[in-house]
Amino acid sequence: MIDAPPNPFQVMLQQAQEMARVLNPALESLNPKDFENLWPTMPKDVMEFWFGKTINKDGLDAKTRLFITLAGLTCQGAQADMAIRQTVRHLLEAEATKQEILEAIGQMTAFAGVPAVTRALSLAQEVVGDEP
Repeated sequence: MIDAPPNPFQVMLQQAQEMARVLNPALESLNPKDFENLWPTMPKDVMEFWFGKTINKDGLDAKTRLFITLAGLTCQGAQADMAIRQTVRHLLEAEATKQEILEAIGQMTAFAGVPAVTRALSLAQEVVGDEP
């Protein structure tokens, strides 16, 4: 009988957990979803600092920067789940409509592909509460 090769993703996860344990034992059991539950959106001041007109007063507004962020995160695919949900929450707080969010994600089909866009749409639906 030949042993199956180890799952490379599981090996990488185990290595990351070991590194976290060595650096800070409290990080060993860190779950990113717990962080998202603790801090589902950034405070308005922080959001304006990172996504507003702090750097360039005549530049893009926070809502436009968040749409650009959502587009980039959509292109990253499944590795950006938490960030997509947070960005959609921020867009809703910035008075973006569900249709605008849908269109921003859909626009990425040509760049990110159907699987990444489908994933982003599913995550956005989780936030806005619409059933598929």
